[in-house]
Amino acid sequence: MHTILNLQKKDTQWPLDYIDHDREIVRAIVYDEQENFYFVQAHRNDEFGHVTIIETSGGGVEEGEELESAIQRELREELGVQVKVLCPIGIVSDYYNLIHRHNINHYFLCRIVSFGEKHLMPDEIEQFHLSTLKLSYQEAIEEYEKCAHSKLGKLLKQRELPILEYAKEILERKSYE
Repeated sequence: MHTILNLQKKDTQWPLDYIDHDREIVRAIVYDEQENFYFVQAHRNDEFGHVTIIETSGGGVEEGEELESAIQRELREELGVQVKVLCPIGIVSDYYNLIHRHNINHYFLCRIVSFGEKHLMPDEIEQFHLSTLKLSYQEAIEEYEKCAHSKLGKLLKQRELPILEYAKEILERKSYE
């Protein structure tokens, strides 16, 4: 088995006034049999700016929900996939100073079992225009670099690249078995 990462990241893009809430989040590095990785792309125009970003699929954990159930639900909704949760990767604690939020991101490594229909929430369609990106590992790294021209993109890159890199190591060593 492998070590579970525990990373702390600061928001270096917006000044810290105060943090008034925590959000428990599940996220996944999702891959298929050909070792393609799946992400969501969002086109945002909100308080974070007018930006296009790449992000791992996931979302908020509902009250009383187990983390593995939450990641299964989120991946069905956002990517339309059924997955096998192989292992936890780690936790990244980060901040969105702009909206006064502390994020506790629980990351899992998941292999796609089957594809189905997405069940996006109205705001994911109308406000964030979520779409699926199927990328090689190298293409994913390049996409995070490209999106890092925005403040939000920089925060996402600092949070997610260490997780993606570690997931690749886990896959290469097959240390999820």
